[in-house]
Amino acid sequence: MKILTGPCVLEDRDTVMRIAEKLLPMSEDKRIEFYFKASFDKANRTSLDSFRGPGLEEGLKLFQEIKEQFGYKLVSDIHESYQAKPAGEVLDVLQIPAFLCRQTDLLVEAAKTNCKVNIKKGQFLAAGSMKHPVEKILKTRGVDEVSYENSNNNGVWLCERGNTFGYGALVVDMKNLIAMREYAPVIFDATHSAQVPSTGGTTGGNAAIVPSLAKAAAAVGVDGFFFETHTDPSVALSDGPNMVQVDELYNVVNDIFAIKEVLGN
Repeated sequence: MKILTGPCVLEDRDTVMRIAEKLLPMSEDKRIEFYFKASFDKANRTSLDSFRGPGLEEGLKLFQEIKEQFGYKLVSDIHESYQAKPAGEVLDVLQIPAFLCRQTDLLVEAAKTNCKVNIKKGQFLAAGSMKHPVEKILKTRGVDEVSYENSNNNGVWLCERGNTFGYGALVVDMKNLIAMREYAPVIFDATHSAQVPSTGGTTGGNAAIVPSLAKAAAAVGVDGFFFETHTDPSVALSDGPNMVQVDELYNVVNDIFAIKEVLGN
C-alpha cells in the first residue's frame, strides 16, 4: 500500500528533518510503499501574507538532502509548467494540485518527466471527469487507452480529496473511490478532505475526522493514502488544523491495515 506523507510545506530545515526522521519506521514497514511529501512552494495559499515555502531551487536542495540521508522517495506539487523538468530530476512523484487538474500544459510537462504523476481531483469535478487528465498523461507517454492497468504501468495516479458542498465544507463521496479506479490507481487524501475552506485569511480544518475518513476509504478499498503530518500541527506554517500529529498517524495506519486484513483488500 502506498503512503504519501509529510508536512504540508517545507518549513525550516530542522523542522523538516525532524519530521522526516520520525517517519523512518513507517518507511521501513514492508507493507508500505513510502513517499515523503512536502511542497516547495504553496502557490495556492488563501492570503498573500501566508508562508509559501523556500521556492523551487532551495526546496529541491532540501529534498535532495532528505533523499540522501533517509533514502526516501519524494513527492511534491508543481504549479507551473516550467517546474516539471527541474523538479523531475530530484522528485519521484510530481503532484498536480486539485485546482490545476485540467491544466493541459502542466499535465503534459509532468508526463514528459520520468516521474510518476499524482493528479488530485478538483473539488469541483465528478469522478468521471478525471478520465481526461489521465488521458492527457497517458497519450503524452504514448498510450492511447485509459485503464487502471495502463495507468498503473505508466505511473499515473488519481487522488480523491472531497467535493465542495455549499460554500464552507468538503464532502467525500466514497463512490468516487470506486469510479476513479476504472481509470487509475486511487490515493485517498484523508487530511485535505478534512479541510474547511473559506474561514477567512487561512483555510481551516478538522483533524479529528481524519481517522474516520481514512478507515472508511480503507473499507471501500484504495491503492494508497495521502496524509499531511507534523510533530506539532498547532505551529505548522500551512494546513495545521487538518494535519495529523506524527505519533497519531501511526495509529491511523495500523487501523487501516487492520481493516484491509479483515476485508482482504
